[in-house]
Amino acid sequence: MTRAVVLSGPGPVENLQVVERPVPEPPPGWVRVKVGAFGVNRSELHTRLGLAEGVTFPRVPGIEAVGVVDSDCDLPLGQQVAAMMGGMGRVFDGGYAEHTVVPRELLIPFASDLPWEVLGAVPETLQTAYGSLTTGLDLRAGQTLLIRGGTSALGFAATALANDIGAAVLATTRSADRLDVLREHGVAHPLVDDGEVARQVRDLVPDGVDAALELVGTPTLPDTLAATKVHGTVCFTGMLSNEWIVRDFYPIGYLPKGVRLTAYGGEGEDLPADVLQRFLDQVAGGEVSLGPTTVYRLDDIRRAHDDLEHNRRIGKLVVVI
Repeated sequence: MTRAVVLSGPGPVENLQVVERPVPEPPPGWVRVKVGAFGVNRSELHTRLGLAEGVTFPRVPGIEAVGVVDSDCDLPLGQQVAAMMGGMGRVFDGGYAEHTVVPRELLIPFASDLPWEVLGAVPETLQTAYGSLTTGLDLRAGQTLLIRGGTSALGFAATALANDIGAAVLATTRSADRLDVLREHGVAHPLVDDGEVARQVRDLVPDGVDAALELVGTPTLPDTLAATKVHGTVCFTGMLSNEWIVRDFYPIGYLPKGVRLTAYGGEGEDLPADVLQRFLDQVAGGEVSLGPTTVYRLDDIRRAHDDLEHNRRIGKLVVVI
């Protein structure tokens, strides 16, 4: 037998239950992973709140997990792997479990001596940050980057990657007592988000930033656009506010002249294995920081979801098996 978290349907945290069930058997082309840890993401919060589309219930949530190969495939038994996206936790049972079964193509092998609580904080966050800065923003050395929502796990990951590229990072938080945390994790210019970040940004960078990563959502997007220079780019990636629809969108009235708006929402296949391995090696070598991580056990899943929903923690929430 094995244990898994089952979400009976949209609703409160009480709809998440830890249950025992048989160890799952992988069908052809799928692989069983013995999970070491998994990240808790806003995607799963949206699923629990009934905001996600295409989910059937009951369902084991979880769009990502790290662990080791636990069934026959082209990878050796015990090989460390990350699995993410591709329908995990929505179309089929996901990573909130001691064992999960996923399509082989979702697995990214890696090798690391880092503990599971660190490894569990990386895959989906790194994939999204990497894709946002490359595909979404084409960020280059010497440029300036504004991160709207800097104390999120994605904000910390984007800061680490931007610093590695050689960009100067400005990042926001709604709490003045978190400015030092941003500074300690590589943000050159931490800003308190008072709703008028564009004004603060232009006090520092009069022409506006070269690039901006919008992680809060549509409520702050107009101000983020206003903080960006002509021919600069804003990438809409996150929705910490749980709001992602622009009503009655009129592009000429909404977008500042010459400012480009893109978006990013990738899959596991968009994270090259060498990028994952290099990042893990940099973390192990102390060259980059993941930002703060809060660790839970499987039986604490309701508390983890409640903390996420009410923004009690900064950085990544990770459950260790």
